[in-house]
Amino acid sequence: MVVIAMNVNGSSRPLAQEVAHAYNVIFSTLTGILPEEVREIWSHIRISVLLPALKVAIIICLIMSVMLIVEKLNMGAVSLFVKIFRRSPEKVYKWEPIKEDEELGTSAYPMVLVQVPMFNEREVYKLSIRAVCNLDMVQKECERWVKKGMNIQYISRDNRNGYKAGAMKEAMLIDYVGQCDYVTIFDADFQPASDFLMRTVPFLMYNPQLALVQARWKFVNADECLMTRIQEMSLNYHFKIEQQSGSSTFAFFGFNGTAGVWRIKALNESEGWKERTTVEDMDLAVRVSLLGWKFVYVGDIKVKSELPSTYKAYRYQQHRWSCGPANLFKKVSFEILTAKKVSIVKKFYLIYNFFFSRRIISHNVTFFFYCVVIPLSVFFPEISIPTWGVVYIPTMITLLNCVGTPSSIHLTIFWILFENVMSWHRCKAVFIGLTEADRVNEWVVTEKLGDKFKGKAAINIKKFQTKFWERLYLSEIGIGLLLFICASYDYAFNSDHFFLYIFPLSISFFIMGFGYVGTFISSGK
Repeated sequence: MVVIAMNVNGSSRPLAQEVAHAYNVIFSTLTGILPEEVREIWSHIRISVLLPALKVAIIICLIMSVMLIVEKLNMGAVSLFVKIFRRSPEKVYKWEPIKEDEELGTSAYPMVLVQVPMFNEREVYKLSIRAVCNLDMVQKECERWVKKGMNIQYISRDNRNGYKAGAMKEAMLIDYVGQCDYVTIFDADFQPASDFLMRTVPFLMYNPQLALVQARWKFVNADECLMTRIQEMSLNYHFKIEQQSGSSTFAFFGFNGTAGVWRIKALNESEGWKERTTVEDMDLAVRVSLLGWKFVYVGDIKVKSELPSTYKAYRYQQHRWSCGPANLFKKVSFEILTAKKVSIVKKFYLIYNFFFSRRIISHNVTFFFYCVVIPLSVFFPEISIPTWGVVYIPTMITLLNCVGTPSSIHLTIFWILFENVMSWHRCKAVFIGLTEADRVNEWVVTEKLGDKFKGKAAINIKKFQTKFWERLYLSEIGIGLLLFICASYDYAFNSDHFFLYIFPLSISFFIMGFGYVGTFISSGK
């Protein structure tokens, strides 16, 4: 056993001296208990295995950090260019308002199929149905058919095969789909404005090369709790920077699964919805793009939606959003490489930028570097991590992620800590997706609360009725404990001040591990 006892300035850091003394007592006790052979073996492993491995891990993490910051700077530069030069979709593509023909009436409008897939979403289904029925085109067409005595019906199936993809696939086989030119999809908690179709469909009508028009999400419950505020920051960055840059450079981005309008011809050419992953929306977008079709993101069109406000629901959602793309990357890479209708540059963009950098590297570097490598380095004084990798790059990445929501810039520190905790689940999900482990096809519908608690005086009581053990997450608690040990050791023996970061991170893992984040819902809801 190697005992490390470094000098600590007792006058300026008396607490550090006490912590160092406690560690030295522990080390001395272990030294007395363990046989000499075991101590020699540990010393050899530390010098010959752990130290070189940690040095290699640092190099790999620094390389990944550089890859990530270059990717984010590139996306940020494109989005800034679009904003400065006002390259709005209406200027890039032809767009004209649809004019009503007095003689033809609603027959002058293209046929648009509006789909609202849902499963066990009792709290929010009324919101989307009400909003969809108020869409201008739909409302006029419904009124015409109601006057003829026709009923408006909904379609359900007796199984969950393929989850959402299976439902959408079956829905596209119904007879009336052949009469439609376009299809728009809204998840159960989405509330499109009445002019949604009037603003989106013209892009498809006047630009035959376009297959998809994607609108932006706007969150009705962003101010519900700190967790929803942080989600808003991340998703605003996704839409304002990632989707905008993809639309402006290669006319490609991942379909968000809702609040978008598809050209049905493009869906049919790409063989429609597939059930091979849990991110059927991204899968569809990639296959359609490989056929040469283009997409456009219209950030000025916003559709109201709801963020998951319970930590349990958010964990399930993030598992699917991280596992699915990794699994799709494994399955679609060969298709991308052999595609004949896209350029080599776009193939590189899809494989490296869209998948590898944003869906694989970003999650891995966040967890391994900031939650594993840096904390473990405190036990190896022989190792030093360059300041640019520990401070400068993370600061730049953080600032770039926060520009999407200037009103929440004061929550930056909380965003950093929250995202680092969630990186554990995202990183784990990525490996599950790549290795196709047990939970690779897990699909848990993200719980939304809708109007469930509005107007109820008992909301504050219900929030704290959840049983304590139902809110425990042992993995977060375990990681928090390990980080606390790393932070206290660094505080006692080192002068790199990593503990200033590791201590708050460990506390964040504890807070989320004990379930003190998001909205608490009683099990007897």
